[in-house]
Amino acid sequence: MAADKSPHDGGDSQDGFTGGKLFDTVFARGMALVEETATYLDGPGRENAKTLPREASLTYSAWSMELTTRLMQAASWLVMQKAVRDGEMRREEAAARKYRIRREEPPLDAAAQQGLGLPQRFLDLVMRSEALFEQICRLDDALYGQRASVALNPVNDQISQLQRAAETGAFDPLMVWTRAK
Repeated sequence: MAADKSPHDGGDSQDGFTGGKLFDTVFARGMALVEETATYLDGPGRENAKTLPREASLTYSAWSMELTTRLMQAASWLVMQKAVRDGEMRREEAAARKYRIRREEPPLDAAAQQGLGLPQRFLDLVMRSEALFEQICRLDDALYGQRASVALNPVNDQISQLQRAAETGAFDPLMVWTRAK
């Protein structure tokens, strides 16, 4: 019976993802990476940063902030998907623009920083974090992309506004033609 179906049964692509092993794996890996990165940045990373050459120190500081921001965005997205799976949040809410995750800045290029003074463990965390963030962006797009691409498209937004204005009588596109005569 449909009413007895739990959110874990995989009725649609969202439920199939969050109710499956892939989500559990991504969730566990993502949360572990957040914790590992925080532990490193607050402990050994803080000590390592004190001894870095000037240029590497500047890169380390800037990248640490970006890394932390991206990991928090990824963790928030994962927790939200878990809430959808557990029935604590509706799928429609999760599809709202404010909950979407997408890359707005270029990825941090850890490979380009090899041998330039940054600690290898930090570079490894950067690479793994960027891979996780990219995977979550792809998952978000796969789950919500069709609805979001229409909502995020400025041309579609303008067309929608014109349609609403015409439907409510606030704007009559034919009025232009009658005035010209």
